[in-house]
Amino acid sequence: MKPRLSKKSVPVLATTLLMTAAFTAQGLSAGGFGIPDAQAKDQEKAERTWLAGDHHIHSEWSVGWDETKNPPQPIRGGDAIYPISKNAQMARSYGLEWMVSTDHGGPNHSKVNLEQAYPELLKSRQAVPDLLQFYGMEFDTPAADHSSLIIPQNKEESQTLYNIESQFNKRDPYPTDPKRDTEGNMIDALNYMKQLPEPPLLFANHPARSAKGLGAWGQDTPQEFRNWNDAAPNVSVGMEGAPGHQAGALNRDGSIDPNGARGSYSSAPTMGGFDQMTAQVGGLWDSMLGEGRHWWITSTSDSHVNWREGGSDFWPGEYSKTYVKAEKTYSDVMDGLRNGRVFVTTGDLINELDVTASRAGKAPAHAQANGNTASIGETLVLPGNNEKEVTVTIRLRDPNANNSHGDNPQVKHVDLIVGEITGAAADRSSASNPTTKVVKRFYEGDWQQDGEYITISYTLENVAKDSYIRVRGTNTDELEPSVDPRGENPWSDLWFYSNPIFLKQK
Repeated sequence: MKPRLSKKSVPVLATTLLMTAAFTAQGLSAGGFGIPDAQAKDQEKAERTWLAGDHHIHSEWSVGWDETKNPPQPIRGGDAIYPISKNAQMARSYGLEWMVSTDHGGPNHSKVNLEQAYPELLKSRQAVPDLLQFYGMEFDTPAADHSSLIIPQNKEESQTLYNIESQFNKRDPYPTDPKRDTEGNMIDALNYMKQLPEPPLLFANHPARSAKGLGAWGQDTPQEFRNWNDAAPNVSVGMEGAPGHQAGALNRDGSIDPNGARGSYSSAPTMGGFDQMTAQVGGLWDSMLGEGRHWWITSTSDSHVNWREGGSDFWPGEYSKTYVKAEKTYSDVMDGLRNGRVFVTTGDLINELDVTASRAGKAPAHAQANGNTASIGETLVLPGNNEKEVTVTIRLRDPNANNSHGDNPQVKHVDLIVGEITGAAADRSSASNPTTKVVKRFYEGDWQQDGEYITISYTLENVAKDSYIRVRGTNTDELEPSVDPRGENPWSDLWFYSNPIFLKQK
């Protein structure tokens, strides 16, 4: 048994409320658009740390529709039920530093977002001032499923989202316009977004939820992802690696529903809670990375209704977290998401993960990349000589603390995964990279431990081709994440994944 040390403190709702009261008592305001970046930079001293967040959260402005009216009228709380401020309070209480409010659309929903949801977001920013709260939506993606659309925080944010939703969201027109539900419209939307002064971000949500089986794609396809990323590589940057709705097998009293499916994936189940597009080594994600694409993964709650109230969802941060290496400013969190400084975890299995790749004989510089070292989301350029060894250093924090289920999970093994970059796929429907494999699996006897921190070092020899590395780990004994059966307790099957580091031959 490895040593377990001090308990970490978890922010609680009372703390949030006290801080809000303190701001009010002092006559301070977070500002109409949140804490200004300059002020936040002063507070954080421009130091990048791992900040937990969630970019897929629904409020009562994910409305239902009264279709007896013409046009259909929005029914507040008809789909998701919580005020934005309630989501923010719960996100903060479960340790999040940033979140995105992402209500989905329908007939003329662009006006609902502009006139009703956005003013509530501004109030929520003032009510919970120590949480970065981005404005966005769950985009009804033309010719595809849903996507998280994240709008940069600025004085134009409400109008920016209104312009995108009203012009391109496939469900916004009334009567329905079939021309909206085409891939051409999606490419037009991306071309519009990428030329904005501050481009938004777009992540494909629950990408294989509509799949009919393993590799039998539904509304989202590999071709679409390639087309989107080609059209706007600074906007369409990735997908949910682990979808929300992970509490689908939990009853209100915490007992197990034997028919509940994690992620609401009814036809093609998740694997260790992760979408098959991510979980399969050598699968779709590795196929994208094998082209050298900057295609990142995230993990979200997709919160609509909490499991304690009969829903299938965890609160933001209660189970899934997306960690971004960033200063605590809106702009740097966006920069971290755009550039892949991200790892994801479920069940608070870990709360820090630094991976560095260093040229032979060069010591890794933690938290900073230079010519000899690269970190998550970055590229290490290898010299044009015989010096082809790469030292990979993995440093993670396995906290000695109970998660929100009351468990203190421990990392059982960590996998180092390597794949080759072979160039553009001849077949744009490809979802395979046969070069990708687990090159080394590490167990407790293979690492050094100092309190809560685990350090692993491994040297890749003869790195002669452009390639990439990524890392994952679990609290289970599974060598590969298995298909999640109905009725699986999500707390028993936890994983974390890093985004890649690219290795490029000079």
